[in-house]
Amino acid sequence: MPDTLTIIDNRTGKRYEIPILYGTYPRHDAAIRGTDLRPIRASDEDFGLLSYDPAFLNTAACKSAITFIDGDRGILRYRGYPIEQLAEHSTYLETAYLLLHGELPTAAELEEWTREITHHTLIHESIKKFMDGFHYDAHPMGMLVSTVAALSTFYPEARNVNDPETRRRQIVRLIAKMPTIAAFAYRHRVGLPYAYPDNELSFTGNFLNMMFRMTEPKYRPDPVLERALDVLFILHADHEQNCSTNAMRNVGSSLADPYVCVAAAAAALYGPLHGGANEQVLRMLQEIGSKSRVPEYIARAKRGEFRLMGFGHRVYKNYDPRARILKEMAIRVLDITGRSPLLDLAMELERIALEDEYFVSRRLYPNVDFYSGIIYQAMGFPIEMFPVLFAIPRTAGWLAQWQEMLTDPEQRIARPRQIYVGPDARDYVPLDKRGGRAAATRGDDVGRVASVSDTTL
Repeated sequence: MPDTLTIIDNRTGKRYEIPILYGTYPRHDAAIRGTDLRPIRASDEDFGLLSYDPAFLNTAACKSAITFIDGDRGILRYRGYPIEQLAEHSTYLETAYLLLHGELPTAAELEEWTREITHHTLIHESIKKFMDGFHYDAHPMGMLVSTVAALSTFYPEARNVNDPETRRRQIVRLIAKMPTIAAFAYRHRVGLPYAYPDNELSFTGNFLNMMFRMTEPKYRPDPVLERALDVLFILHADHEQNCSTNAMRNVGSSLADPYVCVAAAAAALYGPLHGGANEQVLRMLQEIGSKSRVPEYIARAKRGEFRLMGFGHRVYKNYDPRARILKEMAIRVLDITGRSPLLDLAMELERIALEDEYFVSRRLYPNVDFYSGIIYQAMGFPIEMFPVLFAIPRTAGWLAQWQEMLTDPEQRIARPRQIYVGPDARDYVPLDKRGGRAAATRGDDVGRVASVSDTTL
């Protein structure tokens, strides 16, 4: 007999048996279906019991086989492979293939996959004209979101999302063209001519070429920096049902084409609480200024004056495994670019915080944003590019999640319920009979005065 949850409704005395669903090893997630609560009613007119869960703190919106996170133990795996192994041995394109196809590619599959991506990096010349229309100081992320959405008009067949071959073509195009659009957005902002893709370079080497090439006949990226960017892209490729992934699935559930879905996901990533978090870490370190000020800054954070950026995570209640990798990577990168006082400052901040009972007891450990901004800055990326650098690798994860959602027979168009807290039914009041907002409780004249005051605030 399957496991069940017994619920007794004290309003009616009725007893309900609700089946418990389980995920697979290693965590064995347990859940009940939200719709199994609907039969629990106080009366025939009752809609049925809902689960109220703002921000999805404890609600599973889907089943997924892509990314596994155990926040208590600090574990992150893509399709079962530990992130530490992928960061050490894999490349971004191989990891993207894994996310999308479920298995690591053979040598022949990886060669063909790489060839396809490489030969789709060019963008239509009309897209360049579209990007030229942005103001000279437009934010690169705003340009990226808009331009990716515009791709929808260049590939109208993409609307046929139920055709596997059509989906595959758009997936290749999006992964290939995101670095090109990102680099063009940067060069537009700084007033440089666009640098075209170089098919002889790797995925990340080519991106560095399009970003930083000047007058040299052939751009050759530093292999340490090229590998560092590859590792950063691997670490950011997917992260379960976060805000932007949820946006990708929600918009995709309406069967919108993948270009506007990715644009929606990138728009969610644009927010400072998501893709802009590493920028906030960098600004915090710059504000601290010197190692001598770290104890004072930590004391202020403990008093609740502000949050210590880069510490703690919605999911991880242990050291973020990506942060461990990036801490070592930051040291290697700065050996090439020159030692940064910000890295020394970050390591001192981490050392003191992890010895402080306040942070340890609250399980506030460094997350992926703590070191990534330092690495990006050392490599020459301006702060405005940080969320763009997040969006490039996350495209593979978004598309893997989108593809999984489309092929899941249980998924339908996303449509959350709400708990209505507004007024009951009331009759329309003609305009000349209406008082101000406070008239109902304080009289018409007082209401009108209050309305004027409110308007001038």
